[in-house]
Amino acid sequence: MRILFCGQTYYRRDNGQGVFMIRLAEGLAAAGHDVMALVPSEKGLPNREVVAGVIVQSVSALHIGHNLNITAFSDSLVESAISEFRPDIVHLQDHLFLSRTVLRLARKHHLRVVGTNHFLPNNWSNNLYIPRSVQGVVHRAMWHNMLEVFNQLDAATTPTETAVSILRKQDIRIPVKAISCGVNQEEFYPRPNLDSTSMRSHYQLSFDRAVLLYVGRVDREKGLDDLVDAAELLADEPVQFAIVGKGMYREMLMEQVHNRGLGARVVFPGYVPSEDLPLLINSCDAFIMPSAQELQSIATLEAMSCARPVLLANARALPELVEHGVNGYLFNPFNPASIAGTVQLFMSKRSRWPEMGQASLEKSRPHHLSNTIQRYVEWYEGVLGRSLYARPRQGDARIYFTPAG
Repeated sequence: MRILFCGQTYYRRDNGQGVFMIRLAEGLAAAGHDVMALVPSEKGLPNREVVAGVIVQSVSALHIGHNLNITAFSDSLVESAISEFRPDIVHLQDHLFLSRTVLRLARKHHLRVVGTNHFLPNNWSNNLYIPRSVQGVVHRAMWHNMLEVFNQLDAATTPTETAVSILRKQDIRIPVKAISCGVNQEEFYPRPNLDSTSMRSHYQLSFDRAVLLYVGRVDREKGLDDLVDAAELLADEPVQFAIVGKGMYREMLMEQVHNRGLGARVVFPGYVPSEDLPLLINSCDAFIMPSAQELQSIATLEAMSCARPVLLANARALPELVEHGVNGYLFNPFNPASIAGTVQLFMSKRSRWPEMGQASLEKSRPHHLSNTIQRYVEWYEGVLGRSLYARPRQGDARIYFTPAG
């Protein structure tokens, strides 16, 4: 099969959408499929290279912040790539500038086009500091903008049943299926014999405190302010929060920590390279995710695959990954007192940490990346093999002829 990907963040290995797209594209290439990725240029100018079996064709781009790239005047290059590569199917990862161009030109070539939704309006409005009083209106406009693209597709996926439910509450008019982002369990796995002291020393983590690790973008919508507030409430607990990653909010958060004298309890190791990340996860005691805007959370899956207990916000899709009291605990989002109380509960159950970690590992197994790749191949084949498909007009009954499963 020949699959053409398109997305804004292919080169962003610190971004969940980018990580998913890279791993799926490279996994499909390793499985023997022909894969091309059309992406905005990281350096601004177009370029072509082969990375892990994937033909990565970048187009001219102007970076304007928050994973946005203006890719005007890319029609000629996109047209040439489609004509040369001759994909069987086109897989979009967003509804932004380049994806709109690719969709328009793919339809000109009568190609099937599908998409995966990673979008939530909150992830944008929080970082753009849109006042809460007008967020409802802004979010509706954002959904409308997204659906302008997705309702032109043949089908869509999103990582979890929770994410499917969110989409169906909008005016989505195409079939939507949940397929996990997956986790590479050949890379992320338990290392019981690892000497954790070397990793803790390298990243300046505590040796005498329980280290609760966050991995992801350090942006405003991730709820990291609540971790800082919780750390202040946990003055008597031997615990340290390690916030790994980079983002627009990192400097402001570090300033908060410094001004409040919390430097021993909240640390910022920065961006951790991919070869170190599984080792660092295995060197920490648990994983914590305070974000209330997760459609799955690849970082949480990676921690679970390393047999770490997980402490997660009881919001969006995160409850699908934790069974409260079994492989970790849930806390109320936007609530530092709830985070602090949950951490205290976790600290009181130290004897159960290995048991909780094993439960996390078991819950992660169905998310093996090979399963995700296989499910996507089957989904592509179903879309391509669909002999009848009725796209409703305005006011028509919504009738779809979809493959079994």
